[in-house]
Amino acid sequence: MAFRDFALLMAMCLVWAVNNIVSKYVVSTLDVPPLFYAACRFLIVAACLVPFLRPAPKPTWRLILTAFLMGGGNFGLMFVGLKYATPSAAAVVLQLGMPMTLILSMMFLGERVRWRRALGIALTFAGVLTVMYDPHGLALSTGLMLIAGATLMSSVGVILTKQMEGMRPITFQAWVGLVSLVPLAALSAIFEPGQVRIALDAGWPFLAAVLFSAFIVSVGAHTLYVTLLQKYEANLIAALILVTPLETIALGVLLLHDPFGPRHIVGSALALAGVLIISLRGSQVMARLLALRNRN
Repeated sequence: MAFRDFALLMAMCLVWAVNNIVSKYVVSTLDVPPLFYAACRFLIVAACLVPFLRPAPKPTWRLILTAFLMGGGNFGLMFVGLKYATPSAAAVVLQLGMPMTLILSMMFLGERVRWRRALGIALTFAGVLTVMYDPHGLALSTGLMLIAGATLMSSVGVILTKQMEGMRPITFQAWVGLVSLVPLAALSAIFEPGQVRIALDAGWPFLAAVLFSAFIVSVGAHTLYVTLLQKYEANLIAALILVTPLETIALGVLLLHDPFGPRHIVGSALALAGVLIISLRGSQVMARLLALRNRN
């Protein structure tokens, strides 16, 4: 990989990691309702990318379902989960998406798994369970369970994405924004009364966070990601973007003082080792699926 592209990839990973910290800050410190925050993000994305809605692949129902799973469903649950979980723990639990995607690909795409990737699946689940464990047993944190649900939604969306041929990434991003906006806004109106007032009271930090997540993350970083994925082997990209959870953990500890003791270190090491094995030992088809589901 050219040094320039490697530097851009590392910058992209840092943007994704910073976005995890920013999202936690918005929904916890600023106390902005998470569904409303997600709806604002997708409102900007939809408004910017409306010209790219066409041509859209058929069938429309699959496009809409996939766009929602990868967009509003995934990020809605993740932002709600971040309100109750630390970014560091969330970064580890999000790694469940890799084995989940692999298992679903076995069920629906006929992907074959040999012992090395089976080992990767086992290590990832072991690492996540280690992070969720405390001396009194499994800590079934509401936040971490919601984040695990977000990874499942994203994984199902990735499998459906594989079944849609000939769609430009920017077209899919446009549909993600459009399809996610309405249900998120509706759910926010029902379950998050006073959300507009809270957001206005939060002032410019909230506005800056929304603009950052919409323009820099959704439009900028993802466009760069797709460009690099088209230029280099998907196995390489899927492995290198594991920098994102490491940076999220580091930023969470440094900026938000997330607890991160020996149990978290061991769990993170196991989970990331498992994901790395899955990435490097996968087929090119599977690698593209795994790399796709890591976008933020």
